[in-house]
Amino acid sequence: MNKNELNPDASAEAAYGARLRSLREARGWTQEILAERTEYSSVHISAVENGRKPPTLRFSRSVDVAFGIAGTPESFEREYREIKHGSLLEGFPEYVGYEGRAVEIRLFEIGLIPGLLQTPEYARTVADGDVQRGAIPPEQAEERVSFLVERQAALVRPRPPMVLVVMDESCLRHEVGHAGVMEGQLRRLVEVAALPNWVLQVSPFAIGARRSFNLPVNLLTLADRSVMAYTESQARGHLERETTAVVPMLTAYHQLQAEALSQAESVAMIEQVRKGIS
Repeated sequence: MNKNELNPDASAEAAYGARLRSLREARGWTQEILAERTEYSSVHISAVENGRKPPTLRFSRSVDVAFGIAGTPESFEREYREIKHGSLLEGFPEYVGYEGRAVEIRLFEIGLIPGLLQTPEYARTVADGDVQRGAIPPEQAEERVSFLVERQAALVRPRPPMVLVVMDESCLRHEVGHAGVMEGQLRRLVEVAALPNWVLQVSPFAIGARRSFNLPVNLLTLADRSVMAYTESQARGHLERETTAVVPMLTAYHQLQAEALSQAESVAMIEQVRKGIS
């Protein structure tokens, strides 16, 4: 039987399928053998290899176990996540997996309202701006907004996490979209500040050099009380688990909270800015 020629450059899914076939053949396995080891049909294996069926998370994890590469940089799960969230920075999809299970979330943001607090209209306006600049195609803008909705939904659970947010004053002053978008976004901040598991503070311009961070920082505390940090630059993200690196960031965050406005003062500033654009 003639074997279909695969073109891994055709798409990310095609590259996934070509690598799947390559690893299978390197082990001398037929599609039937891999099917038995993954509990999928040989027809399904063939469809993924030839790009006729997109891979799923469950399928990726199954073939990782079969090939013995689960949890490694060469895992198909990692490739799947890169396909699904190709418009996101490295490390961020992995961070979000932990975010959905965290018992405490600490955020610091500059320039834009933190994603977990963004209204759909605000988030779409930000994504559309990236499309207009040519940074991402329209379909990736849709993925970003959908992904943000999933992150926000993951926080609505029987025992919601405690979320502490410090926003640089620039987040409030930087106008995104028309007045209606900003007014709705600022109203959302006031509503969230009234929730028992959220604390919102503004880091005012007046603190100057006493501001602890110059880039966005996310800190997660998990159920076992371990803490991890996610930071990013314009080009890449980094998930940090080493205690020696995370603890100083946590200390700096506490110092920032002490310098920031209280929640009552922060809400007053938000309302003041909101009235100015109404």
